[in-house]
Amino acid sequence: MTPLNASSIFGPDVWWITLIKVLGVFMLQLLWCLFNVWFMRRILGKMQNRKGPIMNTAFINGMGQAIGDGMKLLFKETFIPKDTDKVVFSLAPVIAGICAFAPWAVIPLAGEVNMFGHTTRLQVTDMPVAVLFTLATGSLAVYGLVFAGWSSDNSYSLLGGLRASAQMISYEVAMGLSLVSVFILSGTMSTSQIVEAQAQHWNFFGAEIPVPSWYAVALFPAFCIYFISILAESNTPPFDLSECEQELVSGYSTEYTGFQYGTYYLAEFIHMATLSALAVTLFFGGYRAPFPFNMIEGIDQGWWGLLWFFLKTQVMIFCLIWCRGSLPRFRYDQFMGIGWKRLIPISLLWIVCVTLMRATTGATGTARTVLALMMGAVALALIAWLFLGGKAEEEVEQIDDEFDAFAGGYPVPPLPGQEVPGTTRVVSAQRVAVDDDLDPIKNGVDA
Repeated sequence: MTPLNASSIFGPDVWWITLIKVLGVFMLQLLWCLFNVWFMRRILGKMQNRKGPIMNTAFINGMGQAIGDGMKLLFKETFIPKDTDKVVFSLAPVIAGICAFAPWAVIPLAGEVNMFGHTTRLQVTDMPVAVLFTLATGSLAVYGLVFAGWSSDNSYSLLGGLRASAQMISYEVAMGLSLVSVFILSGTMSTSQIVEAQAQHWNFFGAEIPVPSWYAVALFPAFCIYFISILAESNTPPFDLSECEQELVSGYSTEYTGFQYGTYYLAEFIHMATLSALAVTLFFGGYRAPFPFNMIEGIDQGWWGLLWFFLKTQVMIFCLIWCRGSLPRFRYDQFMGIGWKRLIPISLLWIVCVTLMRATTGATGTARTVLALMMGAVALALIAWLFLGGKAEEEVEQIDDEFDAFAGGYPVPPLPGQEVPGTTRVVSAQRVAVDDDLDPIKNGVDA
């Protein structure tokens, strides 16, 4: 069989098989998005001790609510504000939608199957740099948010677009660095070959254990960094600072209505599923059956791969929803500090460790044992720094200057180390003059 990475962009399939797979992936994402809307509402309802959606659709409580919301947005009037850049304003949601669907072209849903008498893979296409393709399309998706903020002629939207661009720059770097160790260990950037590399069994000092060698275990610090990064990339709380309602009303999408707003809503849920599917592909063996099901003959092949892929991805989506319902939103300085001060340095150090491990793969005996212990110690140290390092309070330099909350004419909060003096009432000179004129004591009138 011709390997996928050596074929043309459409792979070894005939054109109509490729067309069927493209349409199938497109329809699958639309239906999966409706399910995930209902799934998120039900899970958040259980976590917050409320029922969630219980009306519309008898056989699955509340499933029809998501369909109703989608139909309402589809037929609702699209309103474009007067002073917007209409071309860019209309183009922005299209960019967000295309970039949400595009990565699914290289994500393998299952292995080889028989489709209408043709043997094919349940993957639209593959390429030697498939993972870089997914990262590139994710980076382009931020333009849909930036253009929306810039073209809306709205301060809230502009701030949301600027936050989205800063968020992409900060966490896209950390996400890319977290995947370097996967490339080093697998020796490829092809998604299908990374899945096959994880199908190998663990080899523990010469003894083979029938458990798939998932990279989420072998590269656990990299997986933790990737998981935090996808929370930021998908604008999932506590990283939804580009659209937080308390500060920006709705951020970059404040001025959007109807189908255009629905496109952003659709892209958000598809992007969440895309990042979860990519995490399953790179760290959890993709469509391969987990232990002990992988020991059953035939259950790890063909169309069965769809079942394992969707189960793993849905568990990953559940973890994202779990974070959405349980974690409070960060301050913006904390949000940027996590990306630049913690995730990126840890990723660089972990890459060095994995590179040393690969360079000394041929080591045997005592050298191999010492190397394994060193790698374990480094992994534990990185995990402790990642999860416990932020709890230590940093010393704040004391500022001796007297704090004036109204300096410059606008009220501002105090900086760390500043103390707020006693509350004072600030009024204009005109208001004081009016109060003096109406004071009965100063005017000699008996109150």
